[in-house]
Amino acid sequence: MNVVEIIKKKRDGGALTAEEIEFLIDSYVAKKIPDYQFSAFLMAGFLRGFNKQETSALTKSMLYSGKVLDLSEIKGAKIDKHSTGGVGDKTSLILAPIAAAAGIVVPMISGRGLGHTGGTLDKLESIPGFSTNLNIRALKRVLLKNGVVMIGQTKEIAPADKLIYALRDVTATVESIPLITASIMSKKLAEGIDGLTLDVKTGSGAFMKSLTDAKLLAESLINTAKAFNKRAIAFITDMNQPLGNYIGNWLEVVESVKALRGEIKNDLTELSNTLAGAMIFLGKKAKTLDDGIRKAEQIIKSGEAYERFLKMVKLQGGEVSFIENLDKYPKARFSAKVLSGSQGYIKAMDTTEIGLTAVELGAGRLTKEDSIDPKAGIIVHKKMGDFVNRGDLIAEIFTDKKIALKKAKERLLNAIEFSNSKKRKPKLIKQIIQ
Repeated sequence: MNVVEIIKKKRDGGALTAEEIEFLIDSYVAKKIPDYQFSAFLMAGFLRGFNKQETSALTKSMLYSGKVLDLSEIKGAKIDKHSTGGVGDKTSLILAPIAAAAGIVVPMISGRGLGHTGGTLDKLESIPGFSTNLNIRALKRVLLKNGVVMIGQTKEIAPADKLIYALRDVTATVESIPLITASIMSKKLAEGIDGLTLDVKTGSGAFMKSLTDAKLLAESLINTAKAFNKRAIAFITDMNQPLGNYIGNWLEVVESVKALRGEIKNDLTELSNTLAGAMIFLGKKAKTLDDGIRKAEQIIKSGEAYERFLKMVKLQGGEVSFIENLDKYPKARFSAKVLSGSQGYIKAMDTTEIGLTAVELGAGRLTKEDSIDPKAGIIVHKKMGDFVNRGDLIAEIFTDKKIALKKAKERLLNAIEFSNSKKRKPKLIKQIIQ
């Protein structure tokens, strides 16, 4: 096949065959195609789009560029969850142990935070000793013992995705829904799963700002799952404000542990139970989605999910004492209270700006080389629809960088918009697509 002719075909709006896509992906991974030619292909596809068949072919080629886990020796339905990312989104830490306690096998491969969004791996690694770098043999050992494992992407899993994403990041082709779909699904399908629960965020703190784009992405993910005969449910959920009240790696572990213990009840616990319920339903441990949600709530009340989380921490090398006694963890050197200078109802929150404030405090990274302070972050005390008086506590900030305190206060206050009249709180789950 001729690379230039394939690029030209896509540039002119033609649909590529599965064989042409496979040739491009295989050749690029084998370093037979230079970056500049593959960049031209990505841009042509970004501008012209890819149809359903092309998206499935992209996913398949990226999936089989590496190993697909064989988990047949482990009994039970293998179900995972994927979120498109947001601020304060720590549902994975809660729902994975719930699903495992319900008899679902959860082989979760997660990512790191980049930009204003947090990453599951960074949160888990804030637990002293916790290892997310397990080989396939160790992954299976943990799954056999506890039904849930949470690790990072290994070298064997979808290597094409790593190469292509790095190129998309520097060629302004990240926002293509088919390319996002192929990236997500190639990694998830490589886990050897039977089904997938999808949480597609929309709003001021999401990558998909509009509901229309979120719906398009959700439908693309569902269609691709169907093409591989996998069961899937997608939830389009709100990210116009932080999820839960804690932002930052160890802080989010703290809120997750409190949720697993049944000590808090908020939007975080509602969404975690819903997504866990969907996993239980997809794994055929519940007759309906609602039944699955009820089972998730019961598992929290019984303490089984918390015990699964503790066991996962122990099996992956983490020091359980920090989970059992959350106050044992080291404290940030500096903290400050953010008090409101306005009065009224909170009308809107610039959630991306709030996430970037946490990054400046040390809780995230803007480049892959940046280091993270697990203690840094924000506790949000007021959210949309709440009434605030002047001088009321809106948030608390934590950091080891004293110089960051003043700017963080200003950014947080500027990220919140007030109104004299009460506004309805945003609907958490906007749509379900099966």
